[in-house]
Parts: sequence; C-alpha cells; structure tokens
Amino acid sequence: MIRVINPPDLQRQSFYNHAVVKPGTPVFLTGQVAWDKDGAIVGVDDIAAQIAQVWRNIDAVLRDLGAGREDIVKLLTFATSRDLLPAIHAGRDAYFGQARRPASTFIVVAGLAHPDLLVEIDVTLMLER
Repeated sequence: MIRVINPPDLQRQSFYNHAVVKPGTPVFLTGQVAWDKDGAIVGVDDIAAQIAQVWRNIDAVLRDLGAGREDIVKLLTFATSRDLLPAIHAGRDAYFGQARRPASTFIVVAGLAHPDLLVEIDVTLMLER
C-alpha cells in the first residue's frame, strides 16, 4: 500500500508529493542521463530529447528489475540550469501521466559527467519482494 503525505502546512505542488511511503525493499538506481545503449548522447542542446531518453533509460532498468513506474518513490534531479525546469516537469508529466507523483528534489549543478549532458535523474524505488 502506498501512502502519500502532503501536510496542509506545506505548499501543494502538481509535480511531486512531499513524502511517499511504500513498504518493501529499497532499490537505488544510478543517476540516468541521455546516453543511448552505445554511449552516444541523445539530444545535444535539446532538453526535451534528453529528458525523454533519461526516462527511457529508467524504464529499461525498471523492466530488468520486474518493477514499474508505480514503484518509484523518490526522484533527485540534477540540471545544469534552472531554465530547464519547465521541460523537465513536462517530461515528468508525460512519464507519469495522471499517476501519483514521487517525492522529488531538484538541484542546479555546474556540470554533469559530460559537458553536453543537461540533466540527470536519480531514482529510488521500493520493491515488494
């Protein structure tokens, strides 16, 4: 059973919940970036393309774990500019649809593993097994 916590004393957001509680075994994914399976960067200078590739990469890990998007409880998003936030939110909305939003943190960084990377998403999930 998933429990979402949004205290009335905190600002409510449409793109995350303040806390998500789900019993199970925690799984911590390596931060995912816009590398394809051959190590090429998808979407150089294109945040929408990069964020779409990041979510495809996350889905690939979830499939191998036998997990689903509903198992994600926390996102930690690193981006090279605050100006990328609207596209990041749009990508997250496309990924989760109307489903429950995970808890989330956003951090602006000076750079990522490669200078052409714009965003990295670190995911925590809870598996029932």
